[in-house]
Amino acid sequence: MKTVLITGASKGFGKAWTAALLAKGYQVAAAARNIDSLNDLKAKYGDAIFPIALDVNKRDDSFAVAEKVQQHFGKIDILINNAGYALNGAVEEASETEARAQFETNFFGTLWLTQAVLPIMRKQQSGHIIQVSSVLGITTLPLLGLYNATKFAVEGLTETLASEVKQFGIKVTLVEPNGYVTDIWGNSFNSESINAYDGIKKAVAEGHNPDHFGKIEATVPAIIKLVEAENPPLRLFLGKVALPFAKQTYEQKLATWEEWADVSVAAHG
Repeated sequence: MKTVLITGASKGFGKAWTAALLAKGYQVAAAARNIDSLNDLKAKYGDAIFPIALDVNKRDDSFAVAEKVQQHFGKIDILINNAGYALNGAVEEASETEARAQFETNFFGTLWLTQAVLPIMRKQQSGHIIQVSSVLGITTLPLLGLYNATKFAVEGLTETLASEVKQFGIKVTLVEPNGYVTDIWGNSFNSESINAYDGIKKAVAEGHNPDHFGKIEATVPAIIKLVEAENPPLRLFLGKVALPFAKQTYEQKLATWEEWADVSVAAHG
């Protein structure tokens, strides 16, 4: 019986995946700031779920939680770093406090818990670390600059991690969803508006296409397949929009690099 430690387990992807993993017979340490929302799963699955309060921004707390889970279940087979939120607003609009808070949760929160489970997984000589990134970790949308930046950072961190821990039998995956119908977009994290950006905000709102947003419940089979894969991929898109979006982005990048190739080579010396 495998043991999963998942963050952001109280709602959205985290709650859906926690319920699905429990239904499949996994032991789940479900970490969240508010564990009261896990009472229904505790009542249904009893000792199979270990709700545990965690603010991922606090490094010491992340290490303490990993130790508690290891003591409680005897091991940690899979870590799913899912906690995160999106700061809405133009880059210029973000305050220092907002920008730092966005990185504290989305990037440093992911880093701290990753560091916390690695000694356990190294000793086991096995494990699977799943980082919930985004298609916005490889391409961008306007008005989500700080969120985009945190996911780009998670991508770089995780790709490096995969090359470092393969020797210990630890597998690593970046899960990259496109947009989904979750409260991450309708949250209260909005920077103070600057009128100069009203035009682009209007254009983005008018370009909204509900069909581009997936349903959370539809991701469950993909996550189960991922955690049960003998050789999981380094990257996995969720949703039908992500791959076409990524292809378009990389075609444009390659075209620009090729156009300026002579300048680049000459700069080598």
